[in-house]
Amino acid sequence: MGKKIALNVFYNLGIILSIFGITWGYNNAQYLPIALFVVTGAFFVYLKIKLVKEMRNTLKNRN
Repeated sequence: MGKKIALNVFYNLGIILSIFGITWGYNNAQYLPIALFVVTGAFFVYLKIKLVKEMRNTLKNRN
């Protein structure tokens, strides 16, 4: 359980850093890094959704 909480924190940090990277790229007209940050952010969102679904199934089967 602790490992999954740590993963959730890591995914949240990745999403937040991706958002900061997108805003930095927009302000500096750096479009390639924006695309990379969007892809990275989408990957972290995908992993987070997968982790949340896994945790729901774990908690549902636990009872």
